[in-house]
Amino acid sequence: MKPTNHVLMVRPASFRANEQTAANNYYQKHTSLSDDASLMQAQSEFDSLVSCLRANNINVTIVQDTATSDTPDALFPNNWFALLGNGQLVLFPMFPKNRRVERSDRIFNALSKDGYEINNTVDYSAYEQKHQFLEGTGSMVLDHQNSIAYAALSPRTDAELFHLFCKKFDFNPIAFNAFQTVGEERLPIYHTNVMMVLAPRFALVCLDAVDDPVERALLKDRLTFSGKEVVALTEKQISQFAGNMLALAAAGGKMLLVISTRAYEALGSQQIAQLQQYVKLVHSPIPTIEDLGGGSVRCMLAEVY
Repeated sequence: MKPTNHVLMVRPASFRANEQTAANNYYQKHTSLSDDASLMQAQSEFDSLVSCLRANNINVTIVQDTATSDTPDALFPNNWFALLGNGQLVLFPMFPKNRRVERSDRIFNALSKDGYEINNTVDYSAYEQKHQFLEGTGSMVLDHQNSIAYAALSPRTDAELFHLFCKKFDFNPIAFNAFQTVGEERLPIYHTNVMMVLAPRFALVCLDAVDDPVERALLKDRLTFSGKEVVALTEKQISQFAGNMLALAAAGGKMLLVISTRAYEALGSQQIAQLQQYVKLVHSPIPTIEDLGGGSVRCMLAEVY
């Protein structure tokens, strides 16, 4: 399955640094902005990204969030659901309690208006009661072409659930441990999709985050054997969200790599040249979303297959 040209995005009705995710998302930062100012900035950045995608012939379905519930991370919809093609919907168990209330049929009603039909739903959300979590395509980076799923294990990515998902949907599971330096400690990276990006012919990955040399070598070999050129990212680059991108196919088939401006500026000229062999790099600035949300462009885009 090739990259899609259709994404769903949720426009925020509230936005701030989520105190419930800050427990293990070390990319979040606090700023001097008020909650109202943060929301205005986030909405402006959101709208600019939408315009950028549409200017590059990407089909974008927008759902406006409501302010009736406390959903400061609603603009990151790819964590609580995934659409895997053939009308298959998967609902995932979420670590932060205030992210569980993001689940809404409004999302799928909006898609149905665009002609998308859901034929089957697999719901893992009950695992929240067992304190087991698997946060969608944040926790997993999926290689649809080769039926491989990659997951950096963390409090938000449970190994048992990961293997259960892979067995159900016929993915070959590749689990590993990835870390970032926080103060003087090496702590688990909260989501795989902040340190790893897959496209049909290349992979960007922070191998330095995989401390175990055996796991690191196996990860690199698996990517290489699946036919991808490996573009190595540094820990400093992924702290600027250079590991949080998404490959999409524009109308007409042109391949794009969507990225934030901060992440683009963190890349080296040689890395950019490597990527431009395969894709057009498309970037838009979202600094407020990155600072307060601890996620970037890829987290904002729910793929519609």
